[in-house]
Amino acid sequence: MALKGRVALVTGAAVRIGRAITLALAGAGCHVFIHYGRSHTAAQQTQAEAEALGVETAIHPADLTDAAAVQGVVEAAVQRFGRVDILINNAALFLPGDLATTTLDDWQAQFKVNLRAPFLLCQAFARQIPPDGFGQIINVTDARVFRPAGDHLAYRLTKAALLTLTESLARDLAPRITVNAVALGAILPPPGEDETFLQNLAETRIPLRRPGSLAAVTANVLHLLEQEFLTGVVVRVDGGEYL
Repeated sequence: MALKGRVALVTGAAVRIGRAITLALAGAGCHVFIHYGRSHTAAQQTQAEAEALGVETAIHPADLTDAAAVQGVVEAAVQRFGRVDILINNAALFLPGDLATTTLDDWQAQFKVNLRAPFLLCQAFARQIPPDGFGQIINVTDARVFRPAGDHLAYRLTKAALLTLTESLARDLAPRITVNAVALGAILPPPGEDETFLQNLAETRIPLRRPGSLAAVTANVLHLLEQEFLTGVVVRVDGGEYL
């Protein structure tokens, strides 16, 4: 399936994985609607790089903990481009905390951003796809959900639920909309760490003995978007770490 000329909305698109996906989509010829939370300068930089690839863009700030703001994101994209063909639910909060230390505020914030926002965005996205149209959703989840543990408990629960949402919506929205996901492993070092952290992790925990890369993520996202006969698929981009 050709991506050139299609319109993609990416959440958390200004930095890190969201930025890489945005630029990969632009490189494939997609016009991109760049959502960001607080990274205004980074969003402008991502926008400039995407436009340099010859596509149209727009940037849009929205606090994904605010349900009303979330519901306005797709509407704003439709006002700008006339339609949205692709939704990438990438934005997420990743906060530490186990059963004893997870606060109610941290629990609620992560469920709002990581699960409620994708749900509301999928609702709004599906509504604007015409009865004879075709749309695609990609949810970015986390491969650690395949090996339950107590750390980052609320985060893990949101990402496990996002995987279930992917499979549920794949059935519910067919045949107009395909819904797939990428479940990521060690792709980027966490804030405060560098590439040495990833390399050490790879040597001790990843069967392929190497960390992932942004290129691995974007290649799999583009692969899923280029398919017409895949839905409900969750691609593990984790080097076998969570087998």
